[in-house]
Amino acid sequence: MNNNYDKIANHYDTLSRLVFFKSQVNAQINQLQYIQENSRVLIVGGGTGWILEELAKIYTRGLKIVYVEISAKMITLSQKRNYKDNHIEFMNVGIEDFKTDVLFDVILTPFLFDNFVEQRAAKVFGQLNEYLKKGGVWFLVDFSLNKVNGNWWKWLLLRSMYAFFKLLSIVEANKLIDMAFYFFEANYLIVEERLYYGGFIKATIFRK
Repeated sequence: MNNNYDKIANHYDTLSRLVFFKSQVNAQINQLQYIQENSRVLIVGGGTGWILEELAKIYTRGLKIVYVEISAKMITLSQKRNYKDNHIEFMNVGIEDFKTDVLFDVILTPFLFDNFVEQRAAKVFGQLNEYLKKGGVWFLVDFSLNKVNGNWWKWLLLRSMYAFFKLLSIVEANKLIDMAFYFFEANYLIVEERLYYGGFIKATIFRK
């Protein structure tokens, strides 16, 4: 398993919205106001690329975006998006194999870390931390087992999701990692935090 969504790339957005409606989308869109013009942006695991069109609604040009996605089919779908005159560099690699000397103003990791076992999650966090400039912002959106509105249905839904992805041999993980620990240990500050879908989806903006 290499956390590659090629098998369901063409149906991913439909499946997501059948279950979560627009919660996953809203959790990401609401963060975009924190991106400044002419920013260097790193998007890791952007999926089908709809986020590129949302960014283009805010800035039609000037953004320099590196788009890292391990799924070749997701990259193909993303390249067809209308991202206006923003500069996009598509990288069809796993994040562990992505290397750069560039420092970014913004990093987006939408539903990335829920794919990883803890050792890999820690490694990827350390890698990305090196790529974010001091004062930069990191948009973390992921599932959360907080106690808002009860936990039983979140556990049930999460276990069902992992079982589905395991059946397709897509995802290596079988439980959520508390990534907030790594951010606080690295002295990040929370700028904003919002909950969606009854608290099952958490969107946090961290500043380095």
